[in-house]
Amino acid sequence: MGLRDELLKAIWHAFTALDVDKSGKVSKSQLKVLSHNLCTVMNIPHDPVALEEHFKDDDEGPVSNQGYMPYLNRFILDKVQDNFDRMNFNRMCWTLCARKNLNRNHLLISDDDAFKIWCIFNFLCEDRYPLVIVTEEIEYFLRKLTDAMGGSWTEERFEEYKLQLNRKQQCLTTWELIDLVGMGHFTKGMDRQTVAMGITEVFQELIMDVLKQGYMMKKGHKRKNWTERWFLLQPSSVSYYVSEDLTEKKGDILLDGNCCVESLPDKEGKKCLFLVKCSDKSFEISASDKKKKQEWIQVIQTCITLLKLGRPAPHHEARLKRKEQRQRQQAEQEELELRMRELQTANENKQRELEAMRRKLEEAAASAAEEERKRLQTQSELEGRYRIDLEKEKMVRQQMEEQVAQKSSELEQYLQRVRELEDMYHRLQEALEEEKQARQDEETVRKLQARLLEEEAAKRAELEQIHLHQQRAISQTEAEKQELERERLAKESALQAAMQQLEQLENERQGALEQYQEVMKKLQDATNNTKSWKDKVAHHEGLIRLIQPGSKAPQKITNWGPAAFTEAELTLREKDWQDKKNRPAHSQ
Repeated sequence: MGLRDELLKAIWHAFTALDVDKSGKVSKSQLKVLSHNLCTVMNIPHDPVALEEHFKDDDEGPVSNQGYMPYLNRFILDKVQDNFDRMNFNRMCWTLCARKNLNRNHLLISDDDAFKIWCIFNFLCEDRYPLVIVTEEIEYFLRKLTDAMGGSWTEERFEEYKLQLNRKQQCLTTWELIDLVGMGHFTKGMDRQTVAMGITEVFQELIMDVLKQGYMMKKGHKRKNWTERWFLLQPSSVSYYVSEDLTEKKGDILLDGNCCVESLPDKEGKKCLFLVKCSDKSFEISASDKKKKQEWIQVIQTCITLLKLGRPAPHHEARLKRKEQRQRQQAEQEELELRMRELQTANENKQRELEAMRRKLEEAAASAAEEERKRLQTQSELEGRYRIDLEKEKMVRQQMEEQVAQKSSELEQYLQRVRELEDMYHRLQEALEEEKQARQDEETVRKLQARLLEEEAAKRAELEQIHLHQQRAISQTEAEKQELERERLAKESALQAAMQQLEQLENERQGALEQYQEVMKKLQDATNNTKSWKDKVAHHEGLIRLIQPGSKAPQKITNWGPAAFTEAELTLREKDWQDKKNRPAHSQ
């Protein structure tokens, strides 16, 4: 994070505190005070006329943040140099914003600890406004605070808090972070002094760039005596003080890429010795034990290596890595969401295609059901006509039986021949009924064959359509290969089922054709039988002709002989014969 970005975050807090009605605007008088204080703490010459000139057209009303930024960049930030006390600068901005936002009634920490958390927030927060700290950085800060207090990190408690946080938002403001620590949510069981020491240690590491600190013995350069000092390691120097309150500084060990640190053997009654070599002088130091010695040697060597490579302090570099990782994860998440939307669109297209295919199948099934309904309706109509014909035949037969019964008393000698004639007539009726049934069977078989042919044509069209869809599906992009492979297998199974159904329909059509040929044969036999019985009936009717005296009036001659039936009977028989003659032709 650059100096300008660091300063802007603190100034943003101060400007936001001055924006009382949260409209994004601050009055000019307040900006004058803010600008004067900024110039004072950052050692910049203050030009009171510049602000008036910058906002000369707006003397009465408030000034917006966008209008103040050009002035801030030109007259303050462009002139700033790293020669001022950043803590005084942060204290000034903190005083402006804490007065309005900090609620001290329910906090278990001091104002100084709240200020340190505010500084840590500005270091860890995202580089966008309004400033917030995300969940990963909250966990990072709480882990460091727990370690500094000597406690153990409880992952389950933070996971529960993260769930509560995600239900509302995924980040915290600086005042919410201060409340989180100050109200003891993650410092239960710790006294105020321990919490304050932990906050101070994290503040020194992250803000003051203190990588390590502690008491050690140092050998003097002039008197060569050993004196206990409080050492404080920063990325470019090792400072040593009289005590840990840092009130009296005794000197600095300036580090650069040419420095080195090495272990020394025990001598002069001193143990755990190591030497820090710089370009101008060397420093002999004695740690309290071997572990402390090794830790100091390692951390000083790390600082020298970072200086040699021109890299920032470890916590700065770790923050950049965490930020880059979040950016990568966000980019991957956006790419994944885009891919999911593309897959969802493709899935919706496939669903629409399947829905269209399902509708076509339903239409084909509905068409087949309609054809079946029409066939059943035709069959019922034929059955009705057949029943009517049977009733008519029955009525005619009853009339003939009544007429024969009436004449039986007069024609006793011809009774036997009449019975034989009736028997032949019944056989003729049966032959006619067989012929009629055979014609109806022929009609039924012919319609069945026509329907099977239509179903076969429809199935062939459906098979071609499925094959066409399969070819289109195979030509899709390689990215959808797996999904299309599953669809292709489903379509192949559907195609195989359709092929089996087509083969079954062909077998049914072949069976219907054989049945049709059998019915045609029965019809031919019935026709021949009917003709034979007609000949026999005609022959026998000629034998029972009555021999009577001739009449002077013209007589009706039939195949039963002259005057065998009355004229009404002949008319009825002629009408019945015409109906039978016309009906088969109409049904065909």
